[in-house]
Amino acid sequence: MRPRLSRLIWIAPLAILGMALFAAIGGEIVKHLWNWLLPPLFGFRTITFWQALGLLVLCRILFGGCGMRGSMGSRMRRRMEERCMSMTPEERERFRQRMGERWGFAGSVEESKET
Repeated sequence: MRPRLSRLIWIAPLAILGMALFAAIGGEIVKHLWNWLLPPLFGFRTITFWQALGLLVLCRILFGGCGMRGSMGSRMRRRMEERCMSMTPEERERFRQRMGERWGFAGSVEESKET
């Protein structure tokens, strides 16, 4: 048997077990925090483990980006930083002004200092 395949045979079940353990611990933590804080403060009902796990998944979807953090966003950011570093100060200022006009920001830095 190949060493890589034998290593995969051990790593795959451990990874699945680790994810299940992480979900179980995360669900319990969310459940206990919710039941400890929200009913006394705001009068919400207590929740079960499965509701807490659903809440954890929902927060991950809404605020976590579904694991797409490192792919497209970081490449785009790196490319923009490279472009910005190669610009002269005048080009950067023109770029800021155009972005401000396009997205509705206030004028340039000099205009905001004058007022």
